[in-house]
Amino acid sequence: MLDARAAPGSHAARRPGEPAAIPDPFPRTALSHYEERLQRDLNWIQDLVGIIGQAISKAIDDAATSVLRVDKDLAAATVLGDYTINRQTRELDRLCHAFVARHLPSAGHLRYVSAVLRLNIALERIGDYAATISRTAAQLTAQPPAVVARDIEMMNEQARRMLVDGMRSFQQKDVALANSTLASAAQFARYFDKVFADLVKEGETDSRPVSELFSLMATLNRLERVIHQAKNICEETIFVATGKTKGEKTFQILFVDGKNDGLSQLAEHFTRKAFPQSGRYRSAGWEAAEEIDPAWARFAQTVGVDLQKAWPTPLASLHPQLDEYQVVVGFGKESRDKVGTVPFHTTMVVWDVPPGEPEARYRNLTPRVRELMEKLRGEQAS
Repeated sequence: MLDARAAPGSHAARRPGEPAAIPDPFPRTALSHYEERLQRDLNWIQDLVGIIGQAISKAIDDAATSVLRVDKDLAAATVLGDYTINRQTRELDRLCHAFVARHLPSAGHLRYVSAVLRLNIALERIGDYAATISRTAAQLTAQPPAVVARDIEMMNEQARRMLVDGMRSFQQKDVALANSTLASAAQFARYFDKVFADLVKEGETDSRPVSELFSLMATLNRLERVIHQAKNICEETIFVATGKTKGEKTFQILFVDGKNDGLSQLAEHFTRKAFPQSGRYRSAGWEAAEEIDPAWARFAQTVGVDLQKAWPTPLASLHPQLDEYQVVVGFGKESRDKVGTVPFHTTMVVWDVPPGEPEARYRNLTPRVRELMEKLRGEQAS
């Protein structure tokens, strides 16, 4: 009599003449064990990410505090603590590579591990920033001036908050938190211009040795870099959760000349037409004319650019928003003096386009525009 309790497919349950069943190469118990091992390895990676995140957050805070208080013992402890962080990041790197070799992951697991490998680089750099800030504390002979101290406190608070939120978004795969942190970082970007101006004013008073001002500048710069790394962490969160990679950076570019009635207008409208996906473009003049030069308007039509609705813009009206532009292109050597001091994160370049008829100047202009956009966006600039 057949044993009714025998497992289907076993020899005991096989009917006479029925071929033997092929053993299952992935029995349920083995698959369960594999899943448990994979999840355990993932947990180790995730736990170590959290441990390093907490360590670098504390290190940044301790480093800034050591500068504010000129606490050289705390500074030394923070520098020595960076060696532990470095070992932890090396272990995280090893775990990620071992996970790939052991499990040959695909889809979501592979995306997560690849993101952790990039995240690990950001974490190690933030640890280095903390060490650099702490080393500046050893160079100080007195606490920072009040205005600079407030800047350090503000930037430290913002850097730590964005770092903590960025790490939390990554650990929880929280896209909404990642996006809100990215938005906060973008709004805070202009604050560094104020910080730089405060340091310059302090330098003009001769209240501190120049070397100490450089040390304070290094502190503020590294805190700013922490904010940038927090942005990178948020972008990795979005990649892990959605598969979307970081989009190409777009640029705001301002073209400037004297009257803004010809060359700079054509530069603005040509760039907008040729590279619509690469940025936003404006033009202005330091002695803006009343209207567009008719000769330039007529020529623009021959190259497919419409200046009929364009209007000269006074440069003075854009000065309050100058920090919104990554690049200012000035035409003529005098443009630097006319534009004046540009914000810290704005780059000004000067193009010497020889005087002449619109067509000749246009032929000189367009290759420079293309070269600029390829430098900013690569050969695929569009």
